[in-house]
Amino acid sequence: MIVAGISSFNKVLPGMIEPSGRRVLLDEVKPTAMGTPGIQPPMNQPPAEQASFGEVLSNAINSVNQAQMDSAEAQKALLNGEPIELHDVMIKAEEAGLTLDLMLEIRNKLLNGYNELIHMPM
Repeated sequence: MIVAGISSFNKVLPGMIEPSGRRVLLDEVKPTAMGTPGIQPPMNQPPAEQASFGEVLSNAINSVNQAQMDSAEAQKALLNGEPIELHDVMIKAEEAGLTLDLMLEIRNKLLNGYNELIHMPM
């Protein structure tokens, strides 16, 4: 009796993840989407202009810097007695800290990747 209960427990229902890692629901939707009028494969269009890696990195650094400056400005306004809510100051400080932590993690990952490439045998 226990074996019968286990076999029904292992049944894969739609939307669940199979042991192979694929979703059953995806297998059901894919043929329908391909046969639907109006859904066409992408045409050979020229790629849209994309920002270079340096530009993306520069924008991210500027964003972190701006968050730090906004936080410092809010703290200064609070200390000077200007009408600003304490929770707004705390939110800006936390956002600045999180953006800085994220930037440091990205830097660490980039450096690790660079070091792996440099030490890769040729």
